[in-house]
Amino acid sequence: MNGSGFDMRLGIESALRRALPYGGLPGNDSPQTAFFDAATGGDLRRLRELASGKDAEEKAWLADVSIQGVGPFQAAARLGKVDVCRCLVEELGFDINAGSKIGVTALAAAALDGKMAVVRYLLDNGADPNKKDDAGSVPLHCAAKFGHHEAARLLLSRGASVDIAYFHGTPLHIAAYYGKASVMKVLLEHHADPNKVSEVLGTPLIAALSGTSEGLPESISLKCVKLLVEAGADVNSTNPDTALVVVTTYGLTDCIKYLLKAGADPNIPNSHCGAMPIQIAASCGRRKHVELLFPLTSPIRTISNWTVDGILANAKSKHSKPRDEEDDGNTKIQLKLCGEEAVKRKDYRGASMFYTEIGRKTTKNVYLDANFARFICMERLKGNLLLLRYRI
Repeated sequence: MNGSGFDMRLGIESALRRALPYGGLPGNDSPQTAFFDAATGGDLRRLRELASGKDAEEKAWLADVSIQGVGPFQAAARLGKVDVCRCLVEELGFDINAGSKIGVTALAAAALDGKMAVVRYLLDNGADPNKKDDAGSVPLHCAAKFGHHEAARLLLSRGASVDIAYFHGTPLHIAAYYGKASVMKVLLEHHADPNKVSEVLGTPLIAALSGTSEGLPESISLKCVKLLVEAGADVNSTNPDTALVVVTTYGLTDCIKYLLKAGADPNIPNSHCGAMPIQIAASCGRRKHVELLFPLTSPIRTISNWTVDGILANAKSKHSKPRDEEDDGNTKIQLKLCGEEAVKRKDYRGASMFYTEIGRKTTKNVYLDANFARFICMERLKGNLLLLRYRI
């Protein structure tokens, strides 16, 4: 099975479509559905039969159906069916750069699952490696998400822009966030900017660290961090916070050690609350991290006993008073209102701070870090469901 599980999801959705009226899609006996099934099933005879005698407009209607965000051409490409793609382009006259209902091209679909034969065929026949879908992503973003380094290298050799950006960031941001070191190496070899800033993910360095909040193992994140630092990433960039603030917040021990050796400054505070990394570590009760940060952190005036024990005791004293549940509930409501007002003002940094505090106060197993909160705020503002449907 491929990394995205597209073939499995397509099979499930097709089974549901056959079992009941489904989401407004054409019926099982419609020419559109038959054309989609023929394309994904590799039935060239049926494709030719259905398209026979139809002009360009009628063929466009025939392909105007979408499942899992792609039409028949894009689905065939994503499944690696070169013969179907060749038939659609060379015999039936389909536009090689045509997009699905959400703008996904066949090249992007093939790159998403690393179907090299299809990627090569499409590029050889004029596919545009920099054509954006409705969300603004390009085939190189797709290859980056699932770690298809061969596809990334081929795309770059055919004119793909290495630093092309969309809402989430550049291909390097995407590869870093998902921990795809092999793709990162290819991108960096082609001079991808390791310090380019994304409104959602910050720098690629922050993206690599933020991936751990979604289950990326620290060891993989550290590998990505090392690649970026070796390529010239600024370990003290404050977009939106320093890497040391982020790793201390997430509690990544090996990353803290590496960043300190790489010159990360532990005296740059969190941009929202002003806390130093050592205070963040202490507030979480992480003694080991306090010990790592202590030798390089300048004394903080508000902490009278400047020792490891004193710093931990100071943090504990600030959290020792029990909070009334009703007051806590009112506080969360107020934070939510402040966050919504910040979104209306397009103050994403401010909004992310309020939503982050809600995450810290909730009793559920939920934590919204600043970057993800910013993403949620901007998604709400834009009403952009396409990104969520395409899952990149």
